[in-house]
Amino acid sequence: MALLMNVQSSLGRSLPCRPAAALPCAHPLLGDVPGALRASAEQRAVCSLPRNRGILKTRAVIAEQAPPKVSAPAVGEKVKIGINGFGRIGRLVLRAALLRDDVEVVAVNDPFVDADYSAYMLKYDSMHGKLTGEVTFSGSDLVIDGKKIKTYAEKDPTAIPWGDAGATYVCDSTGVFTTKDTAAAHLKGGAKKVIISAPSADAPMFVMGVNEDKYDPSSMDVVSNASCTTNCLAPLAKVVNDAFGIESGLMTTVHSTTATQKTVDGPSKKDWRGGRSASSNIIPSSTGAAKAVGKVLPELNGKLTGMAFRVPTLDVSVVDLTVNTAKDTSYEEIMATLKAAAEGPLKGILGFTEDAVVSSDFVTDTHSSIVDATAGLSLTPKFHKLISWYDNEYGYANRVVDLIMHMAAVEAKK
Repeated sequence: MALLMNVQSSLGRSLPCRPAAALPCAHPLLGDVPGALRASAEQRAVCSLPRNRGILKTRAVIAEQAPPKVSAPAVGEKVKIGINGFGRIGRLVLRAALLRDDVEVVAVNDPFVDADYSAYMLKYDSMHGKLTGEVTFSGSDLVIDGKKIKTYAEKDPTAIPWGDAGATYVCDSTGVFTTKDTAAAHLKGGAKKVIISAPSADAPMFVMGVNEDKYDPSSMDVVSNASCTTNCLAPLAKVVNDAFGIESGLMTTVHSTTATQKTVDGPSKKDWRGGRSASSNIIPSSTGAAKAVGKVLPELNGKLTGMAFRVPTLDVSVVDLTVNTAKDTSYEEIMATLKAAAEGPLKGILGFTEDAVVSSDFVTDTHSSIVDATAGLSLTPKFHKLISWYDNEYGYANRVVDLIMHMAAVEAKK
């Protein structure tokens, strides 16, 4: 479905294409998606030429993107999820769950969207393509390939009957209930755990591949999956810090348009620049993503900060991280370390490529962060610029599901 580049050394000669015709071209549910990626749950092949950037002469293959190895609580038992807020992230969490056999979305709540409109928005997506399975509605239920998903329209989260629907874990993707107290309202409706799909001021924050081992089910009923940008930055920073140390760093995220921006100039009292047209401007903006890394990696607390540029693209963003390392190293050594992490302990979370890629190549990519080896550079042995891409919608939605599965696995071991 996406772009995990397993970089292999070559002798510098042109490499033949692997025949793509024999491989499937569409997933039975997701179908074809727009953009160069043509995401699929199946492995597919691509032709590439050797690189001579000075890092490695390589060939690249597009490999199947497997989620991190997180087991369901028991063989044959699916983890049941409810989704509160059926916007961009809520719908993509459902799409991500449909591709797995260890998890099931059983209920959706959104007071502003009826079941028929939910079915329409789930089936048709301007960025990620048409969901080609049968998507319909029956009364107040959403129906996907004959499987009913309960839908509710409650504004008060305490009134949502998650327990009646069988939802143990609730993803709150409203962007409204982002504190422990407000998100904990879901527990009154029968949910056992709540995952906030946004940064939180006071809920424990987790980034898969970085600090999920700190999850304590006995004391953490409400947790945060952090932001999409923190999910991109934190794995990158962790690998570099573990190997070379980070003394300080500045991050810029070049971030695609989101739903909170204005299509044309409009009032925005707190953020005047943010009120300008998203479709015709590059807009400087603030972000807490870099500082949030200090919450999931305490050893980097106070060492990173950053800002954002909002740009007129609909999906896929890129992190530009400039760091001062504690140890002398080379750009080549940093890339080799990141490549090893992408192929090893962070496989499925951190990706790596040396291809001449652009943003649309990462539409519907499931990784949190994909290192672009040929886009970064170094100035001195301690001063380095690192570039990493991320699908700020779909990659993040997959991490929400992964975090839920990790929590369920930990619960099962109690």
